[in-house]
Amino acid sequence: MGRNTRKRRTPLATKAIAASAALALGGGGLIWANFYASAHESNSGQNQTKAAAGQVATISCPDVGQKLTNVPQRARQGVATELANLDKQITEAYARLASTRQAQTQDANFVQNAIVGPLKEKRSATLDRIRLDIQRVGGQVDTSGLGALAACTTQSANQTNAGGQNNGGQQQGGQQQGGQDNGGQQQGGGQASADPSASASAGAGQNVGGQAGNGPVAADFVDITKVAANVQAKPNKSGQASSGTFTTRCGVNANKNHNTDNVIVAPGVTNGAHHLHDYVGNQKVNAFATNDTLIADQTSCQNQGDLSAYYWPVVRVQDGTQDFDQNADGGGKEGNVGKILTPVQAQIKYVGNPTSKVTAMPQFLRIITGDAKTTTNGLANANAHWSCTGFENKVQLTEQYPICPQGSNVVRTFAFQSCWDGQNIDSANHRTHVAFADPASGACGNGFKAIPQLTMRLVYKITPPTLQNGQVKNAYAVDGFPEQLHKPSTDHDDFIAVFKNNLANKIANCINNGQRCQ
Repeated sequence: MGRNTRKRRTPLATKAIAASAALALGGGGLIWANFYASAHESNSGQNQTKAAAGQVATISCPDVGQKLTNVPQRARQGVATELANLDKQITEAYARLASTRQAQTQDANFVQNAIVGPLKEKRSATLDRIRLDIQRVGGQVDTSGLGALAACTTQSANQTNAGGQNNGGQQQGGQQQGGQDNGGQQQGGGQASADPSASASAGAGQNVGGQAGNGPVAADFVDITKVAANVQAKPNKSGQASSGTFTTRCGVNANKNHNTDNVIVAPGVTNGAHHLHDYVGNQKVNAFATNDTLIADQTSCQNQGDLSAYYWPVVRVQDGTQDFDQNADGGGKEGNVGKILTPVQAQIKYVGNPTSKVTAMPQFLRIITGDAKTTTNGLANANAHWSCTGFENKVQLTEQYPICPQGSNVVRTFAFQSCWDGQNIDSANHRTHVAFADPASGACGNGFKAIPQLTMRLVYKITPPTLQNGQVKNAYAVDGFPEQLHKPSTDHDDFIAVFKNNLANKIANCINNGQRCQ
């Protein structure tokens, strides 16, 4: 897993690792890595909201899916369903947290007794079902370790804004290294809502920003013209470099192909993502898609041999407007509100490796880049890149959304993992079968092969938000799980490789021959 983590970690990630218990079980069992001890160490029998219940911003629960690195194949569908149940339980608990602000101010124990405690009981039962699913097919489980992941804590508004903690950090994907994310411009969290129409259910003065009361806040934005340059040069190319590129043109989702499923992490579960995705490429991707249906479906790509699924969470402008899903699961019912923006550009390009030739992508390879739960997990797997046109080669942001100058547009970019273990098209936690290349040399680690690196660049025309008196007006934000508060660092992207007409080999050959193809 080390290949997928940052070399310099935030205090939250360091805290988790310092308390880690790496328990490896052989024989097709279960491997626990970087055990998230902070899920239970902070309470010691006392809820941390006693002193100031009204300051609770969100709920933080261990991300169980990231701990399950070796679930037997026959148990994966059942485990995935139970992991989706855990997400649903957190969503429901967060909704209760947001709708009981008045009660929280009157009873310092309310959050623990009415929300966090019952949530632990539900999670315990679900975790026990996960244990049974694994043991039923002969896998092994550390029962005590699994049970310890049931407990959740709460976070105050300032705890959810890690501002400045990523300075000097190394950004995944090799696009941002060694610079400051915000040039010291980050402010403390906890601002009131920027919009007077913010959800009344959040309680007077107790929400944490945004049109739905769950973010973003002023501290999530920065004037990009005031940020110090932080993009370093890419690794030098060797004589064995694969220097070509292959561009596939798949549109911007102008036909509004959306759903709130995620077939990679929650197959067979409707609304498994709890937020809305844009889809380009394969046009029939939902929770029930299979390899057989994917290869038989239509594509929005000009090259009809590219049936790959490219999907990402939508961006919305929170200017008081509402969209079609204002009363729907994954939309307004889960804090994802505002006008959905369609990118004005969506570039999908495969690039090579600076030290070696690339191997063709295997059919149905699945890759998730970034982490939709950084408010819970810290920034170890964050791979968000936010910038503005005209600034992309100078500034890339992970923990803040940019406020772009007049005439400049907002840009999201993704550089996917480009090293493959040579065997698996997926893994239990959807991470360990792929890895990032070394950011300094560009080489893949031992046992991993270089594959064409998928890169994506999404451009949005957005009226710049304004910051006034500690509040943000006309904010924009990426969709996400409601308890993650629309933090910029939660941005992520998903991909399933589906190719016909020998296209996977054509892409690799083009890149290896140094050509520019499409």
